[in-house]
Amino acid sequence: MKQLFLNVKDGSVKLLEQPIPTPKENMVLVESLYTVVSAGTERGLASFGGKNLVQKAIERPDQVKKVLEKLSTDGLVTTMESAFHKLAEPMPMGYSGVGRVISCGQGVTEVQAGDLVAMVGTSYHCEINRVSHTMITKVPKELTDYRQAAFCALGGIALEGIHQAEVVPGETVAVIGMGLVGHIVSRILDAYGCDVIGYDVADKTLKGTRLKAFINSNDDAAVDMSKSLTHGRGVDKVIITAAANSNAPMDLAAAITRDRGIICMIGVTQMNIDRRPYYERELSFRIARSYGPGRYDPVYEEKGVDYPIGYVRFTEGRNIEEFVRLLAQKRVKTADLITHEIPFEQAADAYEMITKNPNHEKYIGVLLKYSENEEKWKSTIWNHRPKKKIPSGKIRLGLIGAGNFVRSTMLPMMKETGKYEFCGLATTGGVGGAQANDIVSFRYTTNDYKRLLADPEIDLIAVSTQHNSHARFVLEALGAGKHVYCEKPLCLTLEELKQIKETYEQSPGELFCGLNRRHAPLIRQIKKEMKTDQIPAVYDFIANAGFIPKDHWVHDEAAGGGRILGEACHYVDLIQYLDGSELMDLRVTAGGNSAYPMKDNVLISLKFASGAIGNIVYSSMGSKKYPKEQLRVLSNGAVYEMDNFIRLKKYGSTKALKEKLEQDKGIRAEYEYMFHVLKGNGKNTTIQDAFRGQELLIRGMQEVKTGAVSSKESGKKN
Repeated sequence: MKQLFLNVKDGSVKLLEQPIPTPKENMVLVESLYTVVSAGTERGLASFGGKNLVQKAIERPDQVKKVLEKLSTDGLVTTMESAFHKLAEPMPMGYSGVGRVISCGQGVTEVQAGDLVAMVGTSYHCEINRVSHTMITKVPKELTDYRQAAFCALGGIALEGIHQAEVVPGETVAVIGMGLVGHIVSRILDAYGCDVIGYDVADKTLKGTRLKAFINSNDDAAVDMSKSLTHGRGVDKVIITAAANSNAPMDLAAAITRDRGIICMIGVTQMNIDRRPYYERELSFRIARSYGPGRYDPVYEEKGVDYPIGYVRFTEGRNIEEFVRLLAQKRVKTADLITHEIPFEQAADAYEMITKNPNHEKYIGVLLKYSENEEKWKSTIWNHRPKKKIPSGKIRLGLIGAGNFVRSTMLPMMKETGKYEFCGLATTGGVGGAQANDIVSFRYTTNDYKRLLADPEIDLIAVSTQHNSHARFVLEALGAGKHVYCEKPLCLTLEELKQIKETYEQSPGELFCGLNRRHAPLIRQIKKEMKTDQIPAVYDFIANAGFIPKDHWVHDEAAGGGRILGEACHYVDLIQYLDGSELMDLRVTAGGNSAYPMKDNVLISLKFASGAIGNIVYSSMGSKKYPKEQLRVLSNGAVYEMDNFIRLKKYGSTKALKEKLEQDKGIRAEYEYMFHVLKGNGKNTTIQDAFRGQELLIRGMQEVKTGAVSSKESGKKN
């Protein structure tokens, strides 16, 4: 299937091929019939992409601030590489459409295959979309011109603005900005029995939009005209739908609103509030969050858990349901707003029109129309079929998963080594597969990971999926006789770890875990110069991990296992490498802070057979301006201090400083190490440490959960 992406670097758009997604729990697969090209949101994104770096920086000072923060901790080269990679990553476009249901995942009961539905959110410009059941609504048969349902996201935005403004039937409402959304808001308000006064800098009135009056926003008499239409009181409510770089819509809204009226923003303008009118008339200002309650909530949008109607009448999904109801009952019409129907294959023409408009066309509603295409049903997409054998000098890779780490780090670095051949990529759908293929061209992409396991030309299976699926993929890949590289953690439970160890012992395949920090050049230098594997040391590691919201999947113990299993394993393994002896004991002590997740702030104490001890402070409560990772090693009259894999300070008989321009956490070296082992030039010396560290870390977190203590401690007398 084809999907449309924007190149943020230069503002161009392109169609990329992907396999058809697979249905997931609470999700629906929808074959797109029409999707809406937003002349507001999407034009803004495309225009932003066409600007140079300086213009981009001026427009997004918030992103510049993030870059500067990263620069202060991660170094110049690393920061610039990260920024340019982000700009180069294709962005999926589209968010509103209508289509036909192909299949439903478990838990979906509202619709079935063959139903016509309106869809929002992940309703991309894509031949087949996977959408949560909370973000679709069935299109009634009465709506014969179902193209109109493609505007459901805009209808949802309009309704959320109306709800936030607390509009009551019979009120006079001002709509500032008579673009596409402005017309939809006005038509819904008219259907609800309100008088609507439209405002814009140019006359954009349409026959199908019934207004009480239209007033030019730039007219000096605009305020007086508004009062004359409202018995001198002013309008009851204002909904701003304009997209402007000035504060003029805000100033106009405050001037025309009656005593204790409400102003709601659903557009994009400056929002400088003049205190006087707000104080004198006790005005209220609201901002509507997109389509309504549920928007940006992963539990609602990704897991498909709806809000109870008794507590939230109009959610994101119920707003689009209401809009479709108004369309079906012919209380609202949008057919006359459709000025252009452009074939999906010619989507670039639509974007040229809304950004540059070389032919000076008048447009309001622009639809992409999808035609029949047998190619879109393929579960495997071949990018290129090699005519000769893969070079024997390279490791042939099959990758399961295409998340952010894969796209930003794994694939670019594997490509840089020149030691890997990218054979097959397996994803369940979404935009990651296309973005990954834009970085390196896999021979084929599939929605069935078992195809990779059965492919005799694949040597190494890399697993980079959600943490709770790691063990399953590792076990199946080892069982298929493949070499396996698994992003950390290997697994989340002791039972899974036991199965992996047993399968690994019987499999001809090697197993690597993505614990890369032991391969970092500065860490290797510390071990070599301090001889930590010969002389016991004291290790102190600070992980200034940064705050992640509580609703993020990594905090979900069933899905991510928590941040300690998912990330602190890096630091345990690093110290295991430095010491070189067996890790004998690991204890976890969790801190308590009502503002932060309890298991997000811990102390981890380590004890080794050599007599060495270590301490890891893992916290989400620190500043982003402070380095993320710091290590101090004290041994034999010397102290080495490593700062964020950029700087190394040595304190001994003399003081020395080594500083790098580029942060190096050992990822590239890890991939070269795997190549070295798989080519028979060395033994895999890392996996046993990974097994041991993972086991003790799981046990340590279990003790935190249950409050248990070791048998040694429980036997002590007070």
